[in-house]
Amino acid sequence: MLDIPYGTQVTGARWHTTLKTHLYVGAQLPEPMAAYSPRPYTLGRFIENTLNPTDRLPYPAATGELEPRALQLDGAEAIARRADAGGRQFLLADEPGVGKTITAVLGARAVGKLRGAKRVLVVADRPAEITIGHWCRTIAAIGDGGMDWVVITWDRLEKVAAHEWDVVIADEAQAVRNTTTKRWQHWVKVSGLTKPHAKAPFVIAATATPGHTPLELPYLIPAYAQELEQTVGDWYAAAKTARLKAFADALEREGIGIERGRYGPSWTEDPRRRATDLRLVRGWLAAAEPPAMIHRAAPWGPVPISGMPVTLTPAERAAYDAEWGEFCAEMNLARRGRNVARGRAALLRFRQKAGLIRVDSTVEWIAQQVEADRQVACSVEFVGTAADPIVERLQDKGVDVACLYGQGRFDPEAERLRFQTGAAPVAVLTVVASISLHAGELLPDGLTASTTPRVGVFHQARFSGIAGRQITGRTHRDHQVSPWHIAYAEDTVEERVGRVMVERIAAASDAVGGDTRGLAVVADLLGADWLPTSSLTESGQA
Repeated sequence: MLDIPYGTQVTGARWHTTLKTHLYVGAQLPEPMAAYSPRPYTLGRFIENTLNPTDRLPYPAATGELEPRALQLDGAEAIARRADAGGRQFLLADEPGVGKTITAVLGARAVGKLRGAKRVLVVADRPAEITIGHWCRTIAAIGDGGMDWVVITWDRLEKVAAHEWDVVIADEAQAVRNTTTKRWQHWVKVSGLTKPHAKAPFVIAATATPGHTPLELPYLIPAYAQELEQTVGDWYAAAKTARLKAFADALEREGIGIERGRYGPSWTEDPRRRATDLRLVRGWLAAAEPPAMIHRAAPWGPVPISGMPVTLTPAERAAYDAEWGEFCAEMNLARRGRNVARGRAALLRFRQKAGLIRVDSTVEWIAQQVEADRQVACSVEFVGTAADPIVERLQDKGVDVACLYGQGRFDPEAERLRFQTGAAPVAVLTVVASISLHAGELLPDGLTASTTPRVGVFHQARFSGIAGRQITGRTHRDHQVSPWHIAYAEDTVEERVGRVMVERIAAASDAVGGDTRGLAVVADLLGADWLPTSSLTESGQA
C-alpha cells in the first residue's frame, strides 16, 4: 500500500479501483517509494497487513514517551470496569485538556485484554494532517497491546464500514449527533449500533461537549437502552424519516420534556423541567453500576472568558447601521415568504459584513498582545471576510501568522508547529477541535512548545456553545490557563449576542447537554427565530 498525496505522481505506483488506493506489487518496496509507505496504525498499514497475512509489517514497540497521569489511569480503570460488567459503551466526557486521548488508549487496551480483542478503530476529528498523527504517536507511546489499531477521520468512515471491530473510540463523538447524514449510516455499521448488546463492539465515546440537548445524543442510544434494560429497537428506527421521532418518543417515554413543532421534536423551554431532565439523562449513565460515564473538570479551573466591546468609528458605525438595516429588511421578506434559504443567506451575509467592519480593531488588539509577549489564537468563522484580511493586515505590520484554515491551502500541522514553536506568534483558525495550541506542549520531535502565555479572541461569536467551548480548549488545557475574549461592536445586536455566548460557552461543558435557551435568545435577537437552529450553528465556512 502507498500513501500518496492527491495530485502526486509516483513512478511504479498503480491505482487499484476496488481498494481505491495506490499500491506497488512486489516482494520489496523500492527505495524511491519508501517515503510513501503507510505509517503504523493508519488505514493503509491495516489494509496492507490484511492483504499480506503471512508477511505483515511489524508495529513498533511502546516508546514510553508519555507518562499517564493519575486522572488518566483512573479513567481507564473506569472504562475497564464497565466493559468487565458486560457494558457496551462508555462516555468519556472530561473537560478539554484533561487528557481524554491517553485515557481512551489506556481504556481500549484494558478492554482488549479483558475481551481478547484483535482490532481497535479510532475515529478522530479533522484536520487529518494533525489528528491522525497525534493519535498514532499516542498509541505508539503507550503501546498497542498487541492489537491492530486503525486511526481515521470521521469523513472516511465509509472506508472501514465493511470491517469488523472489537473496540471503537469515537473522538469528538458529537460529530454523529445528526441521524439523517451518510456519516451516521456508516457509524451505525462501524459501531454495531443495531446489534444485540452482547454482540456489539465496545464503544468509547470521547467528547467534552456531548450535545446542546438530549435530542443530540443518539450515539448514546446503545448505552441508554442497555442501562434501562431495553433493546436498541426501543429507541431507534431504521427509516431515516422516523429516526429522530423514534429517539424523541423514547426520551419522552422515559420522562424527558419533548415538545412538537414545525421543525419536528424539540427540548422543552421550561427551565425547571430542563434541570430535571439533565439530572435524569446524566443519571442513566453516571448512576449506573459500574458507571457508564465520567466527567471530570479541569483541575486548573474553567476558562476565563469575557466580552470585548469595540467602539466603532463614525464611518464604521454608518456602515454597520446600513448593513443591519439591509439585513432586517431582507429577513422580514424571507420570514413573510417562509423562504428558509433566503433567510439563511441574509444571516450569513450580515455576519460576514459585520465581522469585516471590525477587522482593523481585531488586528490592532492582536498586535498589542504580541507586543506584550503573548501568543494569540484568533478564531474566525469565515475565510474571505475574516481570516484572509486579518492575516494580510497582521503580515503588513510584520507579524508572522500561522494559518489554520482554508482546506488544502496550507499544511495544518506545519502551521500549527510554527505557532507552537513561537515562530509565528499568532494563529488564525477556523478549526474547532482536536488540535493543541497550549503553552509547553510536548511536540512530536521531542521538543517543547514555547511557554509564552496564550490568549484567545473570537473575532466572530460562535452561536454554538459546543463549538465555542471546544475552541477555548485549544489553548486552555493541560494546566495552562488561557483567557478568551468575544469581540463585538459596542451598542449593537452583536453586543447582546456576545453576552449570551459568554454564558453559553460556559453552559456547553455540561456532561450531558449544554443550555439551549441561549440559542433561542440569539435567534430572537437576530429576528431568525423562525429558521431551523442549524442556520445559527452552521456557518458554511470555506
